Amino acid sequence: VPREPVSGEHLRICEQGKTCCTEEMEQNLEEQSKLEFDRILEENIDSLRKTFTTRTQKFHDFFIELLENSKKDFHEMFMKTYGVMYEQNAYIFKDLFDQLEKYYLHGNINLVDSMEDFFTILYQKMFKVFNAQYTFDNKYLLCVSEYMDELQPFGDVPRKLSLQVKRAFVASRVFIRSLATGRDVIKNMISVPASANCTKALMKMNYCPQCLGFLNLKPCSTYCLNVMKGCLAPHADLDKEWNNYVDALLLLAERLEGPFNIESVVEPIDIKISDAIMNFQESGIVLRDKVFEGCGQPRLGRRDVSHELNFDTLKFGRGGGANVPRPTTAAGTSLDRLVRDIRSKIKTS
Repeated sequence: VPREPVSGEHLRICEQGKTCCTEEMEQNLEEQSKLEFDRILEENIDSLRKTFTTRTQKFHDFFIELLENSKKDFHEMFMKTYGVMYEQNAYIFKDLFDQLEKYYLHGNINLVDSMEDFFTILYQKMFKVFNAQYTFDNKYLLCVSEYMDELQPFGDVPRKLSLQVKRAFVASRVFIRSLATGRDVIKNMISVPASANCTKALMKMNYCPQCLGFLNLKPCSTYCLNVMKGCLAPHADLDKEWNNYVDALLLLAERLEGPFNIESVVEPIDIKISDAIMNFQESGIVLRDKVFEGCGQPRLGRRDVSHELNFDTLKFGRGGGANVPRPTTAAGTSLDRLVRDIRSKIKTS
C-alpha cells in the first residue's frame, strides 16, 4: 500500500485520480470481490441444495424400503396361507415385485402389461392346481388364457389393482425425478460464476471508495440493489420457471397424499392378490366347465398323490392376512409425513 496517494492512471476500474491502490492491489481487490460474492451466493443457495438433496435421498430410501417390506410380508403371509402351492410358484410373485422395482429405478417398463402378464400366469397356474387330475400342455393353457377376459376369474381385482399400481408408481417416480431435477438445477446455479461486469460493479461498490481513502464508506441501498440485480440476472431469469416448477411439485405432492398414495397400494398388495385367488376359488367349478366347453376336455393324468395339491387342505380364507403385522414404517417415516416435510421445505424456495 503506498504511503501517499499516487496517480491512478494505471487503474482499470476505479477512478484514475489520486489513489491509494496500485495496479496489483486493484486486481487483487477485484478478485476478492468475486470470491466474496461467490461465497455469499453459495452459502445462501447451499441450504436449499441440501434440502433437495436430503429429501430426494429420503424419498428414494423410503420407496425402496417400502417395496422390500411389502415383499417380505407378502412372502410370509402367502407361505402361511397357501403353503406348498405358493412355495412352488413363488417366482411368479417375485417377478412382479422385480418389475415394480425396475419401473421405479429405470422407467422402461409398461406397468399395465406387467400386471396383465402377472395375472395371466397366475390364472394358468391356479387353473392347473384346481384341476390337478388333468394334464395340460402349453397349447391348452393358451386356450385357457383366451377366456380370461370373458370369465374374469379374479373378479375386478386385476383391473382395480393395475389402475392403482400404475397411478401410484408413475406419480411416485415423477415426484422423485422432479426432486432430483430441482437438486441438479440448484447445483448448477451455485456453479454459475459472476460475470466480468458483475465483478467490476462489485469492485466499484465495495473497494473503489477505499482506494480513495474512504475506508468505512458503505454504499446506499439503491446502489447496492442495482448492483445485485445485475449480478443475479442469470438467477432472476430462472425465477418464473422455478416458481412454476415448485407449484407443479406441490400439486403432485398433494396427489401423493391422496389418491396416488404409494403406501396404500404397496402395503396391502398381498391382501389384494389373496382376494383375487379367493375369487378364483369361489368360481373354480364354473370356470372349469366353461373352459372345458370352449377348449375341449383335457386328458386325465396319472395321479401322484404325494405331490398333489388339494384346495380343500390349503389354508384359504378371504382376508387371511388380516392378523399378519403390516410392514414397519419404511425408512423411519410414513409417506404422509415425508411428503408434508418436503412440501413445507419447498414452499419457501
